[in-house]
Amino acid sequence: MKVTLRRVGLFGGTFDPPHLGHVAALSDAWASGCFDEIVVTVAGDPYLKSHEGVITPAVRRLGMAQAAFAALPGVRVSAMEIERSGPTYTIDTVRELLTPDVDLTLILGADVVPQLARWREAETLASMVTLYVLPRGDEVVSIPAGWRGIIASMEPVDLSSTLTRERLENGENPSGLVPEAVIPLL
Repeated sequence: MKVTLRRVGLFGGTFDPPHLGHVAALSDAWASGCFDEIVVTVAGDPYLKSHEGVITPAVRRLGMAQAAFAALPGVRVSAMEIERSGPTYTIDTVRELLTPDVDLTLILGADVVPQLARWREAETLASMVTLYVLPRGDEVVSIPAGWRGIIASMEPVDLSSTLTRERLENGENPSGLVPEAVIPLL
């Protein structure tokens, strides 16, 4: 009996806060027709960001992500990385989601691609997933050696969580930065 594969996209991040660039990325990924479902995971303990200072508590970031992405078709926000103890590693999430009937694709921005070699068990991860790389700003978009993937055709969105936090700290109106549903949760 032939197994029908479910095409699942995995879009993980700190989401501190989730912004309109994230919404555009997920909207593009869904519109591509490459996925039957997109799972958004909020990092519980983002080990690569621990040097950046104070991070909003995970449960609050989860609530913001749920609000930000609730209206997007095909998107499900998961607490799996928050519920797992210890540092958050993508390889653990992939192992949890990958079953014989799932074809798993990591959805990530071009700015993250240079960091892939630093990810825990990067070579194993490369053998388990495909990449769906989204353009970011002026980043050169490419699939790194040893990985499989495609490059999204969307227009780059020049917005990041860091830039969003800086603008909010400077008193800028959050409209135009984050989804309206996130504003009361900031």
